[in-house]
Amino acid sequence: MENRRKTYRLSLIPGIILLALMVSGPGVVPLKAQDPQFSQFYAAPLYIAPSFAGGTDGSRVVMNYRNQWPSIPGAFVTYAFSFDHYFHNYNSGVGLLIGRDQAGTGRLANNSASLLYSYNFQLDHRWTMRPGVSFSYAERTIDFYRLTFGDQLQLNGTHNQSTFNPLINDFAMDRVGYFDAATSVMAYSSNAWVGVTVDHLMRPNQSMIDEQKSRVPMKYSLFGGYRFDYGGSLMGDMGESISLAALYRNQGKFNQLDAGVYWSKHPISIGLLYRGIPIFNNHVHGLFNNDALVAMVGLRTKDFRIGYSYDMTISRLINSTGGSHEISLIYHFNQGPPNKKPKMLPCPD
Repeated sequence: MENRRKTYRLSLIPGIILLALMVSGPGVVPLKAQDPQFSQFYAAPLYIAPSFAGGTDGSRVVMNYRNQWPSIPGAFVTYAFSFDHYFHNYNSGVGLLIGRDQAGTGRLANNSASLLYSYNFQLDHRWTMRPGVSFSYAERTIDFYRLTFGDQLQLNGTHNQSTFNPLINDFAMDRVGYFDAATSVMAYSSNAWVGVTVDHLMRPNQSMIDEQKSRVPMKYSLFGGYRFDYGGSLMGDMGESISLAALYRNQGKFNQLDAGVYWSKHPISIGLLYRGIPIFNNHVHGLFNNDALVAMVGLRTKDFRIGYSYDMTISRLINSTGGSHEISLIYHFNQGPPNKKPKMLPCPD
């Protein structure tokens, strides 16, 4: 979320205020940080919901890269790697998701690894249900000594030794680790899908100050869409399709909606999304929640997909961020026999 990025200003801030922002607990400024995001959200399926584990009829590898606001020093960069496989005999999907999100000149980073499981069963002749669960371990790190504190700045451009360093050594940690969990459920037919995810069920403590608490707020995600097929085969692979897709997220006091349309004709796909909730004001700044317009283009073969997207900022930061760049790579392999092929998810990837 764009609000997440605004809170990570890691340099040229007085030291005591900066530490309060980074390692918040009772009695200090709360850290209003949200989870990282991907504009190509259906090209990062395991990140959206554990129900997507085993979402093909075999094995799948997904790699995602996002560079947000490159014009701002200390760009916000997110990486994700996932592997998942569908076991036909058990109607089950399993997956592994590894991610890293790094923000700012102080290299504030979150590294995580998750194990995911989903179960596939038929509700009726049209609809399939997929509940899912994931368990993860995450580590939050920062390099305090890359930060510039207010008492180090001089008018002649030189830096002094900060008097804030002893406070860091006595009370703060450069890393903290914690366990977490998430759950989801999704229903889909040949053309429609809808699901919900609840992340951070354990509300782990991410504080970097001893004896302080900074709980990760739960994140609620609601996603869905519909695909219209026309022309080509009954499977739609060689024809054309138009898909409507949306993803709504709530975490703490922040809300965000991504909604857009995709057009696909093998082997090309094009998408346009809007991010924001313009009818509701941002509760912090009293501003309209207009965030970005996202343009996407993708190329697919039988087993391989590659996608690129660019976020054009439309908030008040329009002239400052440089937008955002995102690349996704998806590879399908070891696919099951045609006679055991499950009903495939209609989501655009």
